[in-house]
Amino acid sequence: MPATLSSLVPVYNEERTLKMLMQALSTACPDAEIVYVDDGSTDASLSIMRANARPSDKVIAAVHAGKGSAIRHGLMATTGEYTVIQDADLEYDPYEITLLLQKAREHPGSAVFGSRFLRPNPNIYKRFLMGNKTLTTCLNILYGSHLTDSYTCYKLLPTHLFQQLGLMANGFELEAEICAKCIRSHIPIHEVAISYHPRRIEEGKKIRFSDAWKGLIAMVRLRFF
Repeated sequence: MPATLSSLVPVYNEERTLKMLMQALSTACPDAEIVYVDDGSTDASLSIMRANARPSDKVIAAVHAGKGSAIRHGLMATTGEYTVIQDADLEYDPYEITLLLQKAREHPGSAVFGSRFLRPNPNIYKRFLMGNKTLTTCLNILYGSHLTDSYTCYKLLPTHLFQQLGLMANGFELEAEICAKCIRSHIPIHEVAISYHPRRIEEGKKIRFSDAWKGLIAMVRLRFF
């Protein structure tokens, strides 16, 4: 019998936090199918996943192509009723995934995003905050939506709808693509408040200005072309 929830974890060079994340995720979602996708890590990430994955988990080794590529690989392997994305760092709390799943059950056929801006949360870098706000505002203007956090990691959808989006992006612009394609496919999006524990660049934060630019291009392309 398929699991209710599949948790999809893209991984790239996260050996510092990965084991702790795996333990937290397994404890928070003990009945979930967890799909780890290594995006061609050059550190010990793949070995850590293989050593600590439960028998029911899946570990996929892929060539390095970006977070979006890893998520697309993982989506082909998820079999749960719902799929949620979980980053391999500790910025997001796996125990809050149940909040998204509960909201999804209350609104069948909907997407549920965890918003970092519906409750007070720390922000280390103002430029990242402003970049997120700018991208979310652009998305809302282009698509007539009312999201508060388009680039949140926590995006949960019924698995069949997630797979039917036909995602194409390789990098972080996948976040914009998911939002745009949900709206274009008339999939309602609900947001729930989540906590957030941002890490510093020296701790492994990877998103850059160029990723924001690619996201904006993706929004425009999907809206008009």
